[in-house]
Amino acid sequence: MKILVLNGSPKKKSDTFKLTNAFLKGLKQHGEHTINIINVIDKNIAPCRGCFGCWEKADGHCVISDDQNEILDLYRMADLIIWSFPLYCYGMPSHLKAVLDRTIPLIKMTMRQEADGSVCHEPMVDFSKIHTLVICGCGFPEWDGNFDSLRKMCRLCFGKHNIVCVPEAPLLNEAEAASVANSLLKNFEKAGEEYAATMTLSKETIERLETPMISKEEYIKGVNRE
Repeated sequence: MKILVLNGSPKKKSDTFKLTNAFLKGLKQHGEHTINIINVIDKNIAPCRGCFGCWEKADGHCVISDDQNEILDLYRMADLIIWSFPLYCYGMPSHLKAVLDRTIPLIKMTMRQEADGSVCHEPMVDFSKIHTLVICGCGFPEWDGNFDSLRKMCRLCFGKHNIVCVPEAPLLNEAEAASVANSLLKNFEKAGEEYAATMTLSKETIERLETPMISKEEYIKGVNRE
């Protein structure tokens, strides 16, 4: 497979990317893959201007001359795109959201109505052949409520693809939490193997990956250094 990894963490020592690396390790045990990892924070990607010059040109590129067009070329050729990032204000970090905003050169201005009544822009590429996986970690000790807005946005943007939302992600860089953190990393590695075989993750696997590593009470005590 051709795999594009969009690493949206602004930090070199990324909690979330540890999970993504473990997933890729499992994935690489099955078949040969070309993996392009883009550290988005290191790229020059301006916000979308809303000029719609890309729709006038209709060549699949943005009229802004920066690093986004390199990403668009990799995007349209990918078999799997992994969006890996920490939760920021219940959504994507701004520099990664800029990448998503500027994927509109891959669609047309013209619209169509789907069988379910929803309306969308006609695509310039066959998105049905591109699989998407979202891996997001957050610093809260629980899942409920914290990822709701992100999940809705991802469903609308990417369709029915796998979204894995992991609470307590900072534990992955705490030496005292090595036992539970290593267990989660092993589960992500197994998930990568599962994905390579089936191109999806089972509901049971996602539930296992999203289960908090320790109790809410223990986590809050650790954060507050009580």
